[in-house]
Amino acid sequence: MPGRQGNKTTPVDNLEVVKVDSDNNNLFIKGAVPGGRNGIVVVTK
Repeated sequence: MPGRQGNKTTPVDNLEVVKVDSDNNNLFIKGAVPGGRNGIVVVTK
């Protein structure tokens, strides 16, 4: 039977912000970010 994958948030620690491109509104993160392509990522301190 199919499940309900992807309906929960997954917190990930110890990621490193490598570069901030404010002209194109891009944030470059080093590490494994869960989720699919073109997904929404929330960055908190």
